[in-house]
Amino acid sequence: MPGTIIENLSGRKLSVLITVFLICQLACFLLGLIAPSPAKTQTILSTVCADPNPGSTDIDRWITIPCLKVELSDKKATSNLDANGLVFVMEMPLQKLDYSRWQQNLVGILQIDVVYQNERRILNPLIELTLDSRLAYSDKTPNGGRTPWKYYSHAEEKRYMNCTFDDDSIREKHGYPYNCTMVPLFELGSLYHDYYLLNLRLPYNYTTKKNVGLGKVEDIYLHTIYMNGGFTKIWVSLKTFFFPILLAIMMWFWQRVHKLNRTPVLLEYMLITLGGTLAFLNLPIEFFSLYFDMPYMLLLSDIRQGVFYAALLSFWLIFAGEHMLIQENLEKNSIKRYWKHLSTIIVGCTCLLIFDLCERGTQLINPFYSIWVTPIGTNLALGFIILAGISAGLYFFFLCYMVWKVFKNISIKKTVLPSMSQARRLHYEGIIYRFNFLMLATLICAAITIISFILSQVDEGQSKWDETMDLELSSVLHTGVYGMWNIYICAMLILYAPSHKQWPADPMSIDGEEIEFNRLPVECSSNEISALTSFATKSNIE
Repeated sequence: MPGTIIENLSGRKLSVLITVFLICQLACFLLGLIAPSPAKTQTILSTVCADPNPGSTDIDRWITIPCLKVELSDKKATSNLDANGLVFVMEMPLQKLDYSRWQQNLVGILQIDVVYQNERRILNPLIELTLDSRLAYSDKTPNGGRTPWKYYSHAEEKRYMNCTFDDDSIREKHGYPYNCTMVPLFELGSLYHDYYLLNLRLPYNYTTKKNVGLGKVEDIYLHTIYMNGGFTKIWVSLKTFFFPILLAIMMWFWQRVHKLNRTPVLLEYMLITLGGTLAFLNLPIEFFSLYFDMPYMLLLSDIRQGVFYAALLSFWLIFAGEHMLIQENLEKNSIKRYWKHLSTIIVGCTCLLIFDLCERGTQLINPFYSIWVTPIGTNLALGFIILAGISAGLYFFFLCYMVWKVFKNISIKKTVLPSMSQARRLHYEGIIYRFNFLMLATLICAAITIISFILSQVDEGQSKWDETMDLELSSVLHTGVYGMWNIYICAMLILYAPSHKQWPADPMSIDGEEIEFNRLPVECSSNEISALTSFATKSNIE
């Protein structure tokens, strides 16, 4: 058996290869330092306008600024107006700016300022809101103007808002604001257009109980969150850089595997599968969103990320299991032997996929939909995040246990090394040292991956379930972890590629120069990829 490159490569060449990997990893972290923050926010104060024809059903009729403004604090101005005739108008973005398609997506969150009124006290702190939301878009014209506003989406959705009065020591509470939670409003999977317009109404109907528990609204703010265009350019550039490199290494790896006089083993299949999922993740399809409207980009990105996570977590279990030697016979190993290990990963990833399809899949039709809108939905979504975090932590501890079993198994077999010939002993000692280093690097990669996964889940949901939490993932974490995945998988493909070099039976050195590890004759079964697995499986070694 020819063995793998990690066994045959000389220490000098291996040191150069590791140095190259470390330099690439450092470059990814430095790239994150100079990159702008991943997301930006903008707060827009709504303009309250009077609708001259509130009963109109024309979907292309929009209330824009300038309009017939209404001051909500002016009782005389609002006494003759019906709540259905008031429109809260918000144009995005502010300051005569325009959105760029590099900014990828847009999230809108409402902040409703409600003030205490003696005659309109809020009896139930959990308020059921009915929001009539209409969204339009416009684009720049070549002469510097704008196209007319065009219909994008419309929905009447229910939201729940919790309002409390913080300072009960104040005797005269009239006119003081309540402390109300924010309300998620919409999420757009792409920013294909330059401008967006939101017409928001708070319809009142006592019979159908629309907004009957809402107190006096003073102002409404719209907080918009969108990806930073500068960060997107760096992110897509990173994908474009790694994509062809990974494809070339995969082709080289698979070509070397097929040159052997055997079928590929399980670990080789897992390596090429893992490389394929990362290549799918690296594919810079974000370039297409610059030319085509792709509202499904967020959902597609989540699916690609989920497929990669499933492959990566499965690979680590099989990688440790192959060296822990779960099998007790010399039959060719297969993925069926790991069904107990992989079933939990499949179930977990399937649950996350269903959760994502329920929200972002529905948002393709109705961007105002959110699973977080009801207390039950919020608790369910929050439960998914907590369960995902706990599962990730348990997975890491189980992986550590498997790695510990691998080290323990190899340590037991190392007790026979002193009885070997010097050539064979030095050969196995070198391989074991390299494997231990690679396994520790795997644990570090797994720990960083799981930590970043938990942080990303919390960061994505914090604005929907706890606006008081201030967590923002830095660009360094994004570029560093993404670069680590590519470097680690490229390293595994290179180091575990079959080696085609044949060396004499005795170790040699010429003029004091170091040469590659000698390939020693070892009896192997068809499911062994390296001399290390052969060494660990042998119950008796000469």
